[in-house]
Amino acid sequence: MNNDTVKAKGTRQKAEVRNLLPLADYSLGSGTMENQIGAKRRSRFLPFAFCLLPLLAVGCRQDMHDAPRYDPLEESVIWRNGMSALPIVQGTVARGHLNDDSARYEGKVDGKPVTTFPFTITKADLDRGQERFNIYCAPCHDRTGSGNGMVVQRGYRQAASYHIDRLRDAPVGYLFDVITNGFGVMPDYKAQIPTDDRWRIIAYVRALQLARHATTADVPPADLGKLDPPAAPAAANAKEAGPKAGGGQE
Repeated sequence: MNNDTVKAKGTRQKAEVRNLLPLADYSLGSGTMENQIGAKRRSRFLPFAFCLLPLLAVGCRQDMHDAPRYDPLEESVIWRNGMSALPIVQGTVARGHLNDDSARYEGKVDGKPVTTFPFTITKADLDRGQERFNIYCAPCHDRTGSGNGMVVQRGYRQAASYHIDRLRDAPVGYLFDVITNGFGVMPDYKAQIPTDDRWRIIAYVRALQLARHATTADVPPADLGKLDPPAAPAAANAKEAGPKAGGGQE
């Protein structure tokens, strides 16, 4: 056997090995041939997929654009009056807003201001009322209720003093109505101050009024010992000063 015959035989063997390699890979589970065929098939469908994307996008946007709802005051074909915004049914009450106790939520009964608090006032209520008073009322009425708060000192109209007879004799329902609805240049505070906190503020105002005009007769006998002793009275006549050095008089 010559050299040319040996070289030709070796070449054929290498070619057979190369042809068998894909089959060997497939039999071992790599699926090379199947992957190649699948990739070719998928590549054929890519142009069609890109053509469908705009149609899908338009359809999605249209669904969002035509949502099953009504815009404010939009016409409706469901109701006889053609309105989508219907009035609230008579007697409807929003959750948490029943407010059927007129004395508590309006400060009035039969249109007249109440004269008593709608719930028992405790020391905790007074402390809460003092805190809310210092936040919302003291800027105009000052912390003693005299009507000379910092806002007034900066040019705002003079606030009323709680210690005048008219407000000392005013029923608590009147004060509640003023806090709720405002009076004159005073704005309303119904949005800032909850209902019960308004009553607590009024209770603290009553405490300020009582403290300004109270006497020892208003103090319970058991608490008289807690009061500070009265200051010693000043001497009616001052003692004459002694002569200065040199014999001169003042």
